[in-house]
Amino acid sequence: MFNQKQIEELLNNKNVVKCSSKSITYNNKFKLEAIRKYYDKGYSPRMIFEEAGFNLSWIGKDKPRQCLRRWKDKYKQGKETLIKENRGGPGRRSKHINKDGIEYLKTKIAYLEAENDFLAKLQGLKRK
Repeated sequence: MFNQKQIEELLNNKNVVKCSSKSITYNNKFKLEAIRKYYDKGYSPRMIFEEAGFNLSWIGKDKPRQCLRRWKDKYKQGKETLIKENRGGPGRRSKHINKDGIEYLKTKIAYLEAENDFLAKLQGLKRK
């Protein structure tokens, strides 16, 4: 868990896209560079993260190794697989709704409200 000060510090790192109290999203350039340094230059995961300006006492001493293992596996499937953001996985709904989605929902609400009004009037006519 990261506190607010740590989150702000992590967000100031050029290799971080997003950060919450529970997770860090690293940018694609950093992921690819980390893979290159690991394979081509023989850097250890720890060296890569320290050189990139990460405080390992905050993110955890095992985090670099875990990230590199995950990134290497994805890279072996293809470079595109590594850089594709896949958090949430299949079947999970995004917390973000685009403008088209919002407009659709507004239209749907208006339609349902009109339908309810119509049914209420229709029901009122039947009682008389």
